[in-house]
Amino acid sequence: MSAIEQSTAAGRRAAGTGGTVGENHVTSGNGTAAEDRTPGVDRPPGEGEAYGRGKAPGEGRAYGDDGAYGEGRAYGEEPHAVERSRTVAVVGAGAMGQGIAQVALTAGHPVLLHDIAPGRAAEATAAIGARLDRLVARGKMEPAARDAGVARLRPAHDLGELSGSALVIEAVVERLDVKQALFRALEEIVADDCLLATNTSSLSVTAVAAALKHPGRAVGLHFFNPAPLLPLVEVVSGHATEERTAARAHATAAAWGKTPVRCADLPGFIVNRVARPFYAEGFAIHEDRGADPATIDAVLRECGGFRMGPFELTDLIGQDVNEAVTHSVWESFFRSAKFTPSLAQRRLVEAGLLGRKSGRGWYDYAEGAARPEPHTAASAAPPAYVIAEGDRICGAEGLLELIAGAGVTVRTEGGEESTVLELPSGGRLALADGRTSVEFDDVVYFDLALDYRTATRIALSASPDTGERTLKEAIGLFQALGKKVSVIGDVPGMIVARTVAMLIDAAADAVAKGVATDDGIDTAMRLGVNYPLGPLEWNRRLPRGYAHDLLEALDSRVPGGRYAPSLALFQRTSLIDAEGADS
Repeated sequence: MSAIEQSTAAGRRAAGTGGTVGENHVTSGNGTAAEDRTPGVDRPPGEGEAYGRGKAPGEGRAYGDDGAYGEGRAYGEEPHAVERSRTVAVVGAGAMGQGIAQVALTAGHPVLLHDIAPGRAAEATAAIGARLDRLVARGKMEPAARDAGVARLRPAHDLGELSGSALVIEAVVERLDVKQALFRALEEIVADDCLLATNTSSLSVTAVAAALKHPGRAVGLHFFNPAPLLPLVEVVSGHATEERTAARAHATAAAWGKTPVRCADLPGFIVNRVARPFYAEGFAIHEDRGADPATIDAVLRECGGFRMGPFELTDLIGQDVNEAVTHSVWESFFRSAKFTPSLAQRRLVEAGLLGRKSGRGWYDYAEGAARPEPHTAASAAPPAYVIAEGDRICGAEGLLELIAGAGVTVRTEGGEESTVLELPSGGRLALADGRTSVEFDDVVYFDLALDYRTATRIALSASPDTGERTLKEAIGLFQALGKKVSVIGDVPGMIVARTVAMLIDAAADAVAKGVATDDGIDTAMRLGVNYPLGPLEWNRRLPRGYAHDLLEALDSRVPGGRYAPSLALFQRTSLIDAEGADS
């Protein structure tokens, strides 16, 4: 057995039924339903196949003496999308490979689908045809378009059949040696102007491309599962990726109806890096006994505006997959406290409680099992009045108007804005700021909301020393606004505020490190994981310095450096003008 065959055979054994490592390869982001998301169907190429058949290395190439990719094979002054008449090949006929093939097919390309497992490519082409049939049945596709698409799709039983392709996208097992072996083989087969793209979600594009004699032709095209439905594609430039390679890949993804976002080849790219706090903060609050999973999920959905909470989402993704991505990012950043994995999640994985696919994770999915309800406070009478220093509450836009509209008298004392509300009990109600109720006399904190007018649930936190009357008045006040109320432990930063602040910090740091632009990161987080707002847009909507100051307060209370605000967030806070717009 050759070295390549040994590496790919080992990759196949290592892959087992676990499929790819990237969590976006088994779920459609933040809760979108997906067909064929089952992990474990991707297989590495090369087992039992002699790579390198076709033309000899370098034969007929137009590389210049400096090794520049494509010299003498110019695309034109402005890189353009791969022409629809040109063939697109996909290697790896698992769920993601099938999805990418379907995207290219419906965009009008002839498509070749290859897989190392005998018969797998033929099975996959039949599965794609069946999905097109369902689109026709639902009125989403014309029968003639379906017939034309099926006619353009065929399995490739040998890598040599890919020689005429203009673009090859690999969607094989997440093992560096396997992907490198495949790229080395493809470089000997395809034409000089063929783009080589990796769909990796967790490996370095630079490392994958390093196997090539001319790595400038390689680029990352990270689709999100299910590829036919989710619009985001991360276009990842490795260290050696040429600008025209990335530009042509970007143009091609756009021509396919996707929303491509350019990013640098740094761990996690955009989504898998910036999204880590969404899971980590929920898990940490639970580990600190601040709230149970059902309550945390409900607060993030109904108050924060997220599609799903971290516990139900990771059950959908698979606890093993999500934990592996977190661990990979943590290791890639030299075990930074910012990305520390959850011990509670690790215990689930060790116990085989992987979520929906195993029948149990954070929640029990057995037939007849009852879903736990979030903690919801009993009814309480609203206060007759509240006292505010100004005509608005800093960070809680519209809340005073809602209170007045509910029949509660709002007394103002002439200032421009309030940071707290005084209740008839003499206690105070304050927006989460990273501190805890126990530090003050008779204070109840309320959580940040995406929009207080549309939020259906609000979280409150109080210490054991908080007066019973004060807590009941706070509960009754929000219930009078039509909100369900969840009272959680005295957790610094609460749930939504703490999670959003950490997402903002991660996004700001990613921009500062050159991962992507502000708009690119916000677009990726909205489209890739269905966040209600991009983190940096959310930061612009919040009061000046809110996220930074909340994290600074958390950092002074929680050891280890996890919550230390990044230099990038500090600089953004310093550059924000009095109106709250980035200067």
